[in-house]
Amino acid sequence: MAGHSKFKNIMHRKGAQDKKRSAQFSKLSREITVAAKMGMPDPDMNPRLRAAVNAAKAQSMPKDNIQRAIDKATKGDSENYEEVRYEGYGPGGVALIVEALTDNRNRTATNVRTAFSKNGGNLGTSGAVSHGFDRLGLIEYPASVGDEEKVLEAAIEAGADDVESDADSHAIWTSVESLHEVAAELEKGLGEAEGVKLAWRPNLKVDVDEGTASTLLKLVDALDDDDDVQTVWGNYEISDEVMEKLG
Repeated sequence: MAGHSKFKNIMHRKGAQDKKRSAQFSKLSREITVAAKMGMPDPDMNPRLRAAVNAAKAQSMPKDNIQRAIDKATKGDSENYEEVRYEGYGPGGVALIVEALTDNRNRTATNVRTAFSKNGGNLGTSGAVSHGFDRLGLIEYPASVGDEEKVLEAAIEAGADDVESDADSHAIWTSVESLHEVAAELEKGLGEAEGVKLAWRPNLKVDVDEGTASTLLKLVDALDDDDDVQTVWGNYEISDEVMEKLG
């Protein structure tokens, strides 16, 4: 166990999607449908589907919407989505990994490339930045489940590899292989997680100044606004002081 450290701004800003609830529901529905199509339509028998359903519940997505997304897969009337990953550099040389679920690769590639070019970034080739990240499992809990020591102890007992806590949340890291096993153990002591997913964790984080952060966050928001984009990961760190200046 590597102890704990601050977990800030590795993904796009917390709360950025609160204003885009319908778009968020659309993305969650897409992930649920894909997960149900790839495995059993029963969340208890399909770890990826269970994680997708839990993520939807954490965003207060109605049960009817969740069931409708599962039914789409079982009835075979859903679009054929494929998983695509894009890699590139944002302002200040920040490394970004963009994960998408798309039914039209050309459309998605064009939109992602445009978002990068219009916001001070450059889309790279496959593998351009992912060598600077580790592919890991990530389990997220709100700060309200307990203090750092309580979560750290629970994580150690569950077999996790690392914990990062801040004022808002706890991020518990595991190997890809043990993600769902650790999540199941944590649930016994901490309750249902807000998120259980595969993630990209940067080996080194880059501190960005106010000017860079302003453009970078516009790029991240532009990517996140695209219906096909599911997640944006980066190796950037934005201080509380800079975030306050940016409002």
